[in-house]
This record gives sequence, C-alpha cells and structure tokens, in this order.
Amino acid sequence: MKSFPLRSYQDVRDALLARREIALLDVREEDPHAQSHPLFAANLPLGKIELEAWTRLPRRGVPIVLLDNGEGFAQRAAEKLEALGYTDVSLLEGGLAGWVRAGGEVFRDVNVPSKAFGEFVESERHTPSLSAEAVGSLLASDERVVVLDARRYDEYQTMNIPGSVSVPGAELVLRARALSPDPTTRVIVNCAGRTRSIIGAQSLVNAGLPNPVAALRNGTIGWTLAGQTLEHGSARQFEPQAGRDDASLAQSHEAARALAGRAGVRRTTLEEAARWAADASRTTYRFDVRTPAEYEHAHAPGFQGAPGGQLVQETEMFAPVRGARVVLYDDDGVRANMTASWLAQMNIDVSVVDEARTADLTETGSWRAPKPTPASIASITPEALAVRLAEAGNDTVVLDFTSSANHLKAHIPGAWWALRSHLAPGFDDLRALPDAKRYVVTCMTNALAPFAAPEIAALTGKPVEVLEGGTAAWQRAGLPVERGDAQLASPRIDRYRRPYEGTDNAREAMNAYLEWEYGLVAQLGRDGTHGFFVI
Repeated sequence: MKSFPLRSYQDVRDALLARREIALLDVREEDPHAQSHPLFAANLPLGKIELEAWTRLPRRGVPIVLLDNGEGFAQRAAEKLEALGYTDVSLLEGGLAGWVRAGGEVFRDVNVPSKAFGEFVESERHTPSLSAEAVGSLLASDERVVVLDARRYDEYQTMNIPGSVSVPGAELVLRARALSPDPTTRVIVNCAGRTRSIIGAQSLVNAGLPNPVAALRNGTIGWTLAGQTLEHGSARQFEPQAGRDDASLAQSHEAARALAGRAGVRRTTLEEAARWAADASRTTYRFDVRTPAEYEHAHAPGFQGAPGGQLVQETEMFAPVRGARVVLYDDDGVRANMTASWLAQMNIDVSVVDEARTADLTETGSWRAPKPTPASIASITPEALAVRLAEAGNDTVVLDFTSSANHLKAHIPGAWWALRSHLAPGFDDLRALPDAKRYVVTCMTNALAPFAAPEIAALTGKPVEVLEGGTAAWQRAGLPVERGDAQLASPRIDRYRRPYEGTDNAREAMNAYLEWEYGLVAQLGRDGTHGFFVI
C-alpha cells in the first residue's frame, strides 16, 4: 500500500483563507457525507471517481486532500486518482475525526456552501418573504399574483404550489418581466426549502423588477407544514421567447451587467477562456448557464451545461476546487451575469464571456464527461444472459451497481444491488450473496459496471462478465424486470434522503431541516473560512 502525504486541519484552513487552490474531497457515500463534513468538503464518492474526476477536477496538478471517517476510502481514492494522472494527492490528517479534534466546524446536509450562502444573503439583505398562509390567501383572493418556482423542472413536476410556473433560478431575471408585465402584480418565488427562494427573490429585487417581490417562506416544506395542498405533475413553463423582446431584454441585461460589475465579475472571451483551460498552473471551469435544451441544441467546445440556478445551488458539486477560476456563458447577457454576480459574492473568481457568436457554438448534445478506458473484460448480451438465468442451476449472480433508487425502480430479476465502494476486504456486503460460479455486472447505462468488474474478479477469484448496454439494454430488449428492495447486499447510503422524502415522521424531519437552515449563519461565523459578502 502506497503512503500518501498528510495535510493538517490548519494547512487546509490556511489554503482556504488565502484562496489558494484546494480540492477538499469527502470520498464517502452521499448519506454519511451529509451527516457531517467540513464546509467546503465536496462529495466525490470513491465508487464514482473514474466517472467524475476528469470533469470535476479538470487540472491534473490541482492540490487534492481526501477525507473519510476511518473506513479506508481515502487511501483507495488516492490510489485511483494517482492512476488517473493526478500528481498532488494528500490525505486529511486524522480524517473527519481529526478535523473535529483540531476544532474544525462540521456541517450537515448537502450543498451546504450554497445553502449557507442563501441564509447569509437573507440575514444581510432582509430578503422580503411571505408565509405559506399569506401566499395561500393571496392566491384565493382577486389580487394579481404570480408564483414562480425556481427549482429544476423535474423537481417542479414532482410537487408544486397550485398555479405556479416553472422558472428555474437563472431564468428569473430574464423571464419575470414577461410573466408579470403589470408592475402591480405580486411576484412570489418558491423552491422546496429556502435557498433558491431567497436567491431568486433577491435576484429580482437586485435587478430592479418594478413589481412587489417576496420569497415563499420555507418553500413547499412551509406550504406542507401549513396543511396546504400541493399539485403534482404540472407542466407550466415559461415560453422560450419570454423576456427576449428588445425592451425587456435591454432592461434585464443592463441590470444584470451592473450587478456583475458591482460584485467584481471579470469579462473575457471564448478564446481567452480556452487559453485559461489549457493552463497547467490554474484550474478553470467553463459553464454554459442556459437551459439544458438550449445547451444540447448548440454550445461552445469545452463548456459544460450548468443551468445558472443549479450552479448557484450546487456550486461545490460543479466546481469542487476552491480557489479555481470560473467562466460563464449565455447568449443574452442576463443569465450569465446574474449567476456570476452570486458566485462572486460566494468568494469565487468568476468571469463572463462577452461577444460570443452563434457560429462559435459548434458542439451539440449533452455533456460528454471525459473518463478513462476501463480494463478489457468479457461481456454478455442481455439475450444470452436471459437464456442463462432461465437454466436450472446456472449459478450466475447478477450484481447491480446503479443507484439504489434506480435499482428499486427496475432491475434484472434476481439481481443484487451493491455499493462499489464496499468491494474491498473488511466489508461483508458480498457475503450476503448466494454461492456463485460466475458474476455478471451491470448498472443502468453500463458506465460504472466495467470499472467494478475487475474488482469483483480480484475479490472473489470467480469469472466476471459485464452486461452489454447495462440494465437499460435489458429493458430495451423487452426482457422482464423486478422492482423493490428485496435483494440489497449493501446499505442504501448512496443518497441522502431529503427531509421531504418519505421519512417516518415527515413533519418532524421538515421542521428539523428548517431549524438547521436557520442556524447556518452562526455556523459560518464559527467556521470563518467562507469569505462571503453581499452587494
């Protein structure tokens, strides 16, 4: 086992305060990460490193510090990252427990830097808000009211305030004038909890929308706790051209550009951003903050799709290197500038691309994450696997490494779900499986399975095959699937269950979540490394 350097709590803290580049990575699964971690520790689970590292850590020389809580994941992650070409990999001295012993503040939940920043903004700017009861009364009256849901469209479809319209975060300033042309119309911004409601409402206030604006206090959680009914499966969205008429666009652009300037946002070009990305001495992230549909239609080479509202909400997931440079692109001068104004206030060095042309958008489709080529291993087609599984005494065990949520929705009959991070001595997950002469490994899209297969072969000494095309190919072939959690070899810790998702005591969980959010500003003060400011 190779020995990696150790970096102390104080060393990491000094780097954060000095704004030197550092990627502090918690390589546990999402649920244990959400229970306790340092403020700027981004979650990059050990089992997904090959799929995500080259996108989330684009510079191979970036200083990386890995942490776990004594499980040995950090050591294994360090070995994987070194194999992927990273040259400055260290382990946090003492792991999470060492951080705590040294006096480091720890935080709960996910996307904590962004959520803490939202609370910081509200505490500084006193963002206007209305209770669920007040908004319900307004909607029941004859007063002009429009409710804009700032979450992703898929979140909106899951549950929404009755009558609301989906306008994801970065779209608000661009679209709100068209959606509320009468300046007497009251505009309410909501999300599931608090952060995107606060940032969305404050964005409209900052941009000078003439309408009265307020955040729905505590979002759909507050609405539910007030005993009010949500809609499900709604499809109301802004029109693509909303806010793009000359007068509205000019007003929104002028306001957004001015806000970006006040926050210290820099200006750049696509050419300069490409030179920055090639610089081996500094990490540069390039993001296209338009809608997913616009991004997939055409985008500039090297730019990852990151809708602006989600980039502000999940900053450490998109850009885990603290101290890195971020470049944003749009085609309207509103969304990138508004997003940049918030990132700059989060103490991020951010620039906006000016004067890009449609001709520069030469790539299409979704982001194609760069990843290494897995080791060559035998494969089997869905049809051949179906024949084998139907044979008596076939002694083949199918292992599914998709997300646990995907597995529960649909999996190959008899397949066992497992965490790739638990494929190591010291974990008993595979002992729960029936005896096998061979294994077939799958995941939903066959992205992760080829990387897990050699580890299973090494751990068990048995033949291993990869299912061609994964479970999705099995389904496309019209083969049967099962649902449910009857065959879980590993604990379902790959995803942190949010407080509004099926807990035993939903009201208690939601109230506890809101109390946690209220306490974030005090935690920021105790931690002292954030560097946030508000214009």
